[in-house]
Amino acid sequence: MSHDLPTQTEVLIAGGGPCGLMLANELGRRGVPCLLLDSKPGTAFNPQANATQARTMEHFRRLGFADEIRAQGLPPDHPTDIVYLTRYAGDELARIQLPTAAQAVQQIRSLSGSWSAAELPHRVSQKFVEATLRRHAEAWPGNQLRYSHELLDFSVQADGVVAQVRAVGSDTPHTVRARYLVGADGARSAVRRALGIRWGGETGVQRDFMGGKMFAIYLRAPGFAEVLKHPRAWMYVSVNHQRRAFMASVDGVSEYAFHAAVHPDEDADHWTEADARRVFAQAVGRELPIEILSMGTWLAGHSLVAEQFQDAGARVFLAGDAAHLFTPTGGLGYNTAVEDAVNLGWKLAAVLQGQAPHALLHSYAVERRPLALRNTGYARRFADSVGLFNASPLLEADSPEGAAARAEASAYLDAHARLEFNIPGVTFGGRYDGSPIVVADGSAPPPDEPNRYTPSACPGGRPPHQWLADGSSLYDRFGRDWTLLRLGPDAPDGTAFGQVADQWGVPLNVVALPNDALRERYEAPLVLIRPDQIVAWRGHDDASAEAVLAQATGRAMAAATTPAVPATP
Repeated sequence: MSHDLPTQTEVLIAGGGPCGLMLANELGRRGVPCLLLDSKPGTAFNPQANATQARTMEHFRRLGFADEIRAQGLPPDHPTDIVYLTRYAGDELARIQLPTAAQAVQQIRSLSGSWSAAELPHRVSQKFVEATLRRHAEAWPGNQLRYSHELLDFSVQADGVVAQVRAVGSDTPHTVRARYLVGADGARSAVRRALGIRWGGETGVQRDFMGGKMFAIYLRAPGFAEVLKHPRAWMYVSVNHQRRAFMASVDGVSEYAFHAAVHPDEDADHWTEADARRVFAQAVGRELPIEILSMGTWLAGHSLVAEQFQDAGARVFLAGDAAHLFTPTGGLGYNTAVEDAVNLGWKLAAVLQGQAPHALLHSYAVERRPLALRNTGYARRFADSVGLFNASPLLEADSPEGAAARAEASAYLDAHARLEFNIPGVTFGGRYDGSPIVVADGSAPPPDEPNRYTPSACPGGRPPHQWLADGSSLYDRFGRDWTLLRLGPDAPDGTAFGQVADQWGVPLNVVALPNDALRERYEAPLVLIRPDQIVAWRGHDDASAEAVLAQATGRAMAAATTPAVPATP
């Protein structure tokens, strides 16, 4: 009940999905108290998102539980292929082969170029990820997570937020004061509505597939593997004129998340379990006994980004689906939400712990909103690619014309699969160019391409990765907060950075790596890495250490907005 709620906290988080839970972990590990509220009784029952991208896995590694996540979902030897079939029991049209969880751990150490990384992607349903994030978030002593509780209202004051909250089913509101409020409360965000922030972008986009109403079934089908004529996969996409659908394996045994396109003349909101079985049979191509665990409808065709990500005073922030709404292609919605939390978490902690001025928080919207526009654009491109493909009745014809149609579809879908599911450029290539807390050096960032990533230490992006001689990842050497890399055998000692950081109370970990390859890759002997593992600055000496740290921690932003004090006569 509400009587066990605190009356005060540093950060109030509305929403206990992946974004809110990731933020609670980022704050908890830095010793910042937070209160998380979610109206649901617990973490997700339905599978929801099914793909954890490699950059998200790198953040889970930073928090110490990437291996725990990778052990969940599919068995370690289960295929993670995506396969396109006329129907699940029909002809295979295209397939992209991807490593199993066990193979991913081995292969990542030998990959280079676009896939030079600490982690590969992992196919795991969101329900498992949320449970892990919750368990770790609850372990931090300053965190309080309250499910079956909801945010009713809030008012913004000069020094924080006063919120009214209550237990679901209770008539008694409870007042909570917080320094900051984060609305990670989903697509229908009450926080966004209360701030009067509108969506921008596109919605209601109609496609034959992944545009318009979709019907979802979370089901058990123990006999599914027996009807397949082709090797197992992780995701099965049915491509035929009668029923377009996709289905992801949840546990690698018998549970699946099935999503079918709804035709304009169908009323799926009132479908019964008999209708669900009929629609599933259309995608399979034959009747198959299933147990329905849940079912419902949802809308594809969104490419929406909130017009603002925070209020004018930087006391209230939007993150996750409250800030951007995707058509779920490429798994970009959930992964973008996680990175919102990563970006905001260290900044809130730095301000609350006196390491940075309040002005630093204004960089959140500046950095994350362009990334949301970029990523919703990629998701829309992927949805167009698969959803606008015309699935002709000829695809299932037993004739030369049918064979020709299948060959044409195979070539198209093979190219599409590589466009949507081999996306190191989308995953690793997000950048914060133009951010007021990134110290630009005049170098040009690499091209932003979905299927190719060019590692670059150009400030504003992900640091180039390398496996070190002792078998560890370079990322494992980064500190919990700021890191100064000293690269090459003759790197300057960077003493000035340490002195300024100590003076300002900024935690700085100095890592000396006399590695010529790293020095060459980073194109500088000194590199400053942010707490969210983004290159903040690189250079050849520490002469400008104070100016660099002033910009990277938001002190320069604060100085730029503070009126000058008149000189005393």
